[in-house]
Amino acid sequence: MKLFIETLGCPKNFNDSEGIGGIWENAGMSLTDDPEKADAILVNTCGFINDAKKESIDRIFDMARFIDESQEASPESDRKLLIVSGCLSERYGKELFEEIPEVDIFLGVNDYEKLPQLVKSYKRGKRLQAFSCQPDSFSEFSARKISDNPYSMTLRIAEGCNNCCAYCVIPQIRGKYRSRPMQSILEEAEYLASRGCRELILVAQDVTEYGRDIYGELKLPQLLRELCRIEGIVWIRLMYCYEDKITDELIQVMASEEKICNYIDIPLQHVSDKVLAEMNRHSTSASIADTVSRLRNAIPDIHIRTTLIAGFPGETEDDFEAVLDFVEKQRLERLGVFVYSREEGTAAGDREDQIDEDVKAARADSVMRMQLEISREINEAQVGNTIMVLVESVDEEGAYIGRTQYDAPEIDNTVIFRSDRKLMPGDFVKVNITDAFDYDLVGRMEE
Repeated sequence: MKLFIETLGCPKNFNDSEGIGGIWENAGMSLTDDPEKADAILVNTCGFINDAKKESIDRIFDMARFIDESQEASPESDRKLLIVSGCLSERYGKELFEEIPEVDIFLGVNDYEKLPQLVKSYKRGKRLQAFSCQPDSFSEFSARKISDNPYSMTLRIAEGCNNCCAYCVIPQIRGKYRSRPMQSILEEAEYLASRGCRELILVAQDVTEYGRDIYGELKLPQLLRELCRIEGIVWIRLMYCYEDKITDELIQVMASEEKICNYIDIPLQHVSDKVLAEMNRHSTSASIADTVSRLRNAIPDIHIRTTLIAGFPGETEDDFEAVLDFVEKQRLERLGVFVYSREEGTAAGDREDQIDEDVKAARADSVMRMQLEISREINEAQVGNTIMVLVESVDEEGAYIGRTQYDAPEIDNTVIFRSDRKLMPGDFVKVNITDAFDYDLVGRMEE
């Protein structure tokens, strides 16, 4: 039986899909990249904000089209199965079960191991829901599907979140924070390296919280030291670091270990002290400025990525001016903006002082216009430099596309370059930068 997996959302969701793929293959079945050839289609959804929910629902109906086509071409007994999993399913599965009868099986985020048996025992017309209680400890996949290009892989070090930000539903969906035992992480990293992984991307809802629940203290620095000992790994990238837990010890490890990318993702969300407090964030404008300064002093070429939220309830013009002032003064290398999304069941969603949609959109646009100029100037400063690039693909005109250590996949900038010799995804090459644009660099490989 062949399964097609459609994944939406963040790198953590893609990590889940690789786990689902491994579970499926371990059960003696196969995967396919073509939904038309699949016997079952699984949509791994995102339910974080309204736009993500809409995209997930649209994609479910897109996949339902293949189900309808299979029903027309073959008997009912041979009809494809449609399965929905992920955050949207976990959060709204019972409601969606009633509203989308095209779906045969709804699966929660803690129930992936059940999938093969649910499919094997499925009886036509008997739609299923599988939603378990949140586990008390990290639930590991029994297997993981390694992609055909395994040079860059995510490594999940924890699940859930304890931060309970006022705008966020992740703790309700994913449960409390649960660190993964360090030895288990190291064993998977060794396995990935043996299969050709060159870049490890550490992911969790909050990677800086790692270890406190099972070891009694923050253990990310120690974990990083151990990961840096693994042969074959060239880059280790940190995603989703909370500013209030970026300790001097963590910065020292980042500065001293060559394998750790001079890159860090810190989702700040805001910089106004009033708004940060109302968001239930543990940062302040002063602590943010101090952390940025400590990072830049220890690692002069550090590239800091952040995300900000525009239009949080009660955000005043002064609050927003603080954001613009921060963006202009700090000149962070990588920055994105979300328009605030009102989510039911959250403290912020219950507030009456919501900001008009037009105002939220205008504020987000103002930030991104400013950041566009900053990004272009930072990129232009790279012209004439030679930088290491991880090759990812080649376009139809023969130009190679890759990333620097300062860029996460699917999120940040790319490098477009020419080479006189054939390269493969996963190769590391030196590229001399000859031109720069808003979010891309152009160059030629040094032979």
